[in-house]
Amino acid sequence: MTLNFRLASPSDSESLWEIIEPIIREGSTYVFYPDSSREKMLGYWMDADKVTYVAEVNGELVGTFYLKANQEDRGSHVVNAGYMVSPLVAGRGIGKAMAEFSFLEAKRMGFHAMQFNYVLKSNIAAVRLWQKLGFELVGEIPEAFSHPKTGLSSVLVMYRKL
Repeated sequence: MTLNFRLASPSDSESLWEIIEPIIREGSTYVFYPDSSREKMLGYWMDADKVTYVAEVNGELVGTFYLKANQEDRGSHVVNAGYMVSPLVAGRGIGKAMAEFSFLEAKRMGFHAMQFNYVLKSNIAAVRLWQKLGFELVGEIPEAFSHPKTGLSSVLVMYRKL
């Protein structure tokens, strides 16, 4: 499988929504309400404060991620990111490949480190992946996420130098 990365464009909206919608509707990995609208989610994912990318296999979108400064001004050397892989191709290494590409892109853009502010502790696959890719757990916020099945859950803050 050859994975290609490129900047997202407005013409990707329908394919992006096909990736984003089932993840948001499931409700257990992102903070958004499961009934969040297409407009809200695409507006968030493609907002001007982010550089949004897509991952393609044979011209079909299979994943997406964004990069953005974690903070303004004196905190702008640290990048924040969000990733989504189509549930149809989960478990095939696409998330890992997107992450590795995003590290290179972030460094190219002048960032020195990456910080995740809100990794659900219950999202074991994501936590394992981030740790495997060199992220350190630097904090835990108890009861910060209202999980639809397990109730109030902890959120992790993770960090790595680029």
